[in-house]
Amino acid sequence: MTERWTDADIADQTGRTVLVTGANSGLGLRTAEVLASKGARVLLACRSAERGAKALDLVKAAAAGAEPELIPLDLSELASVRAAAASARELTGDKLDVLVNNAGVMATARGRTADGFELQFGTNYLGHAALTWLLMPALRGGSHARVVTLSSLAATGARIHLDDPNGEHRRYNAAAAYGQSKLADQVFALELDRRLRAAGSDIISVAAHPGYTATGLGSGMARSYSNPVVRSLIAGGHRIGEVLFAQGPRIGALPQLYAATADGVSGGSYFAPRGLGNLRGHPVQVPPLATARLEPLGSALWDLTAELTEVTPDPA
Repeated sequence: MTERWTDADIADQTGRTVLVTGANSGLGLRTAEVLASKGARVLLACRSAERGAKALDLVKAAAAGAEPELIPLDLSELASVRAAAASARELTGDKLDVLVNNAGVMATARGRTADGFELQFGTNYLGHAALTWLLMPALRGGSHARVVTLSSLAATGARIHLDDPNGEHRRYNAAAAYGQSKLADQVFALELDRRLRAAGSDIISVAAHPGYTATGLGSGMARSYSNPVVRSLIAGGHRIGEVLFAQGPRIGALPQLYAATADGVSGGSYFAPRGLGNLRGHPVQVPPLATARLEPLGSALWDLTAELTEVTPDPA
């Protein structure tokens, strides 16, 4: 990997099909635009039909190959996840080369998904895990397929409460719930790759994080506080932080683009910005968190996820 790897280094993606969740804005939209511009057929999986349609127009304008397509997907509703997976399998003829698990919500006020899960855990993690399992037949039909799952710096120091993943028996903390969801994403990415290796598959599973990138997700942090003074202070601090320190999606998307396209990427790898503290900059491979590498945790989370989502794990 060069020290200043950019999307200009991405090889021709003609003939490859990619599904990007949360492709209507931020990192997902940038990822979709770049891959479409390199010739890939891109499926934009979006919750909002209106925002998805606008994003589709932008990706169409960037496309150098097959026309991109829109798939409705609400990760906070397992029925929608199942419908989106079925649509993707039908559209691709069970030939999907890259799945980018990008979408997410961040530091929201306490809420529940349609299926009763804590909103961030259910959306950021459970929805993506179920989608990945449901799309495995299409990934097996792809060529040297990859699953790229986004984690976050917020996973550092986080804890997965296997006995209480939905926070029903403890005080809700928006930042801690977000950290749990993004650590779970990283644990899942590594556990999936271990199981793919054990099954003799050529599909690989990797993880990435964007560092400190201005995507608009952080605005949810302020709204999670009921006190208007605290809410105002946090919102102001967040805006100042983004102006002074955050990078834009053009650079922030590079770790996941590298994970999705670069030669020599090995299963179980983790990619991040190379700058100080992995906050910003061009992509570099970094070690996954020690917690994420714990195989008993990976196995336990895998089983819990199957129980909660009622989706049969694939690979089992």
